Amino acid sequence: MALFAVFQTTFLITLLSLRTCQSEVLAERLPLTPEALQVSINSTQQCLHLQWTVHNLPYNQEFKMVFQIQISRTETSNVIWVGNYSTMVKWNETVHWSWESELPLECAAHFVRIRSVVDDAKVPEPNFWSSWSSWQEVNVQDFLGQGALFVFPKDKLVEEGSNVTICYISGNIRNNISCYLEGEQIDGEQLDPRVSIFKLENVPFIRKRGTNIYCEENQRNAISNGTVLFVSKVLEEPKDFSCETRDFKTLICTWDPGADTALAWFKQPSQSYTLFESFSGKKKSCDEKTRCNWQITQDSQEIYNFTLITANYFRTRSVNLLFNLTHRVHPMRPFSVQFENVSATNAVMTWKVHSSGDNFTLLCQVELHGEGKMIQQHNVSVKVNGKYLLSELEPYTEYVAQVRCADANHFWKWSEWSGQDFTTSEAAPSEAPDVWRTVKLGPGSHNVTLLWKPLSKFHAKGKILFYNVVIENLDKPSGLEPHSIPAPANGTELSLDEGSYRIRVTASNSAGTSPAAVMVVSADPGNKVVEEEIINGTEDGFSMSWKPQSGDVMGYVVEWCDCPQDPLCDLQWKNLGPNTTTTVISSDAFRPGVRYNFRIYGLSTRRIAYLLENKTGYTQELAPSDNPQVVMNNLTSHSFTLSWKNYSTKSQPAFIKGYRVYLKSKAGQCHPGAEKAVLPDNTVCCQYKIDNPEQKTFSVEKLQPESFYEFLVTPYTSVGEGPRRTFTKVRTPDEYPYMLLRVILPVILCVLLLVLGCHLKSQWMKDKCYPDIPDPYKSSVLSLIKSKENPHRTIMSISDCIPDAIEVVNKPEGTKIQSLGTRKSLTEMESTKPTYLYLLPTEKNYSGPGPCICFENYTYNQAASDCGSCAHGPVPPEAPPSQLGLLTSPENLLKALEKNYMNSLGEIPAGETTLNYVSQVASPMSGDKDSLSTNALVPPPCSEYKMQMAVPLCLASPPPTENSNLSSITLLVPGEHYR
Repeated sequence: MALFAVFQTTFLITLLSLRTCQSEVLAERLPLTPEALQVSINSTQQCLHLQWTVHNLPYNQEFKMVFQIQISRTETSNVIWVGNYSTMVKWNETVHWSWESELPLECAAHFVRIRSVVDDAKVPEPNFWSSWSSWQEVNVQDFLGQGALFVFPKDKLVEEGSNVTICYISGNIRNNISCYLEGEQIDGEQLDPRVSIFKLENVPFIRKRGTNIYCEENQRNAISNGTVLFVSKVLEEPKDFSCETRDFKTLICTWDPGADTALAWFKQPSQSYTLFESFSGKKKSCDEKTRCNWQITQDSQEIYNFTLITANYFRTRSVNLLFNLTHRVHPMRPFSVQFENVSATNAVMTWKVHSSGDNFTLLCQVELHGEGKMIQQHNVSVKVNGKYLLSELEPYTEYVAQVRCADANHFWKWSEWSGQDFTTSEAAPSEAPDVWRTVKLGPGSHNVTLLWKPLSKFHAKGKILFYNVVIENLDKPSGLEPHSIPAPANGTELSLDEGSYRIRVTASNSAGTSPAAVMVVSADPGNKVVEEEIINGTEDGFSMSWKPQSGDVMGYVVEWCDCPQDPLCDLQWKNLGPNTTTTVISSDAFRPGVRYNFRIYGLSTRRIAYLLENKTGYTQELAPSDNPQVVMNNLTSHSFTLSWKNYSTKSQPAFIKGYRVYLKSKAGQCHPGAEKAVLPDNTVCCQYKIDNPEQKTFSVEKLQPESFYEFLVTPYTSVGEGPRRTFTKVRTPDEYPYMLLRVILPVILCVLLLVLGCHLKSQWMKDKCYPDIPDPYKSSVLSLIKSKENPHRTIMSISDCIPDAIEVVNKPEGTKIQSLGTRKSLTEMESTKPTYLYLLPTEKNYSGPGPCICFENYTYNQAASDCGSCAHGPVPPEAPPSQLGLLTSPENLLKALEKNYMNSLGEIPAGETTLNYVSQVASPMSGDKDSLSTNALVPPPCSEYKMQMAVPLCLASPPPTENSNLSSITLLVPGEHYR
């Protein structure tokens, strides 16, 4: 025992001595300089990572030390950051520390050094700093290369609203470089000749794909480079954090996460959520961003204290929630909702709830809805099954009943609704139909149109199957006449005689019949003529009033048509009480510019209707869209009349107050009664006003003859006139043609009568004024000459008449003979010796006077063409045929005569040879006998003119000579015919 005490004492003294020695040694070696300082770069996080050791610490001793760190940029003297780092250090332990740079580390060289001091209670005072370590340089630019452009940081992730510094590094000092943020140029400062930095403050969130930054050289073939700045939304604290249970097995915690900080392009996930319960010390990572389930254990824990923690790359946030489990019960939805004992006015509703224990009571709320609104609401306490009686319901009505429940002891939340619809049974209709009638008087009958409105759903109490119409003759009491009209008809046609009838109308459904509506049709309608009154309507309808009626009046009826322009009219009516003398008629069918007529009837106690007032109006008047179709008549040189009698004023979109007649003329002068008006096209015209809408004719007077006018007739209303677009043109006639017509017409009539008379007497006129040229073939002279060959011929052909000789005597050149068309008289012609043509016998034994045919007819003188040398000469009777020379035979001559006779006769110029018609029975005139030879035979006088034939002078022989024979004849060259 003594030995143990000695050993223990010796050990303690030795240990104390060792500690004293170590303290002395540490005190002598202090300060302790950090050694083996190493600096590295994390470009993604833009951090400098430092590590070092302190070798001079005592073995197995741990001291608290403070390290002071200096960081310089571009050069050691440019210290940009100084800070202290305090930590526990052991012997030969490596110390780590990181520093995050605002400027990308690639943009400049960085220098780091460090010193330390012991800050431990085991070390006596005073303590002092050690020496600085040597500077450690970090320069990334040495590895970038030359002649390129770099932008840093690369794809940096920052938080919205933070400040960011970027830079570019150019391999060429002389390059002029500009940088842009989302297309907008940004300004920076130059850090050194190759580096410029740009400070961006309060960086906004633009898109999840990041914000684009790029730099480029301002020269041709410029190089460019850029980076993407990924901006994350700021992590928000969860809102509306709440937990509840529905079955006492699971707690459901929910919250509003706020903005999502996920960046899919940067591969940054959404913020994470963790649920921590402090009483149990349990923690759970949540799979969803908005809710998390927590399993309730069977340890009867009622109080829970939850902490919801959310975190992302930049920060962490949390919220707390403390609650009692029994106060956070959210019941489940009720189920199996049904209805029992449904009648016309009552129904029993039942339902079930999920059980949560014998001592757990629910408060259930029942709501009844009908026609889209809530009608009833009731609260019921329930443990397992619920039941409630719904009363005061309407027959044949569809309802929706729904129920929800909540904790009756500690109300937290209602459950979801659970509902079902049902329909009550039918009942007899509760109101009589609304009935009206129209009566048209016929010969000995009344045509009654009976109308009724469908009962409302409230009054029908069910589906109307048919309407009953019962007709009773009041003048001749007899049996009732019933009519059954199936629904959904709303009227019927009745043909009654001139008596009085009572008509009853009822509606029936499967449960019964409605009260009757009564209407009486009187034998004498007694409708008086009522003057129409104008009323003003609005968009809300027509407000109207009428004089109250004294006596037995049980009500009033206002009747109108919703569609007055439709032949079917769509008749509407409104029943009013006996004390009502004003009402407002409104309808969705009312339209602007449509005229509506209202008839107000009074109903007597006998249910007889009689007309009281007529009213008409518009909800809104519109300017007329069309002008009247104008007919112009009574056009004179100074006036014309316009008429538009077919223009209906009642079908217009406003009340017609009158008309305006516009007249345009070149003169532009307006007569009294008209005033000048300027049209929309700045044309000046005359305006005539007609203030009577029933006047539909107008005379425009004091016009100028033979002038052009344009007119237009347009109606005017309180809201404007009709369109002033198309004018009609008219021209006034001359003022004299009427007088001329009075003279010319009788003259023309007389001329027509004269022409008609002449036409009827044309043959007589022709015979008197223009007799036909005698036809030689039809001459009566032939009857005097008997043919030797055929004594029975009565008409002689040219070939039958063989002349002995033809003599043609030329006229002097000075003689002028007009053609037949000139019809000159003989006294106008120059008196000369006429030309004779003799037909002489050719018998050789002819020696003395004998029968001859010779005449001159001045009426039928015609000129012949110049045939050249044509003459004749007397031929002695004794001359032989051989002496004729160029003479032709009589047969050929007659053929030529017959051929040329048929040709047309033309005008012969003066001095040319003429052709004379010589009668075969006439004798030559005394004045012409000298032209013949003394040896010629003079024919005896002829009795009368019988036959004529034309001999062209071109067929005559040359003038007679002493050696020529009268019987000879000289012919023209063949082809020279008389024209």
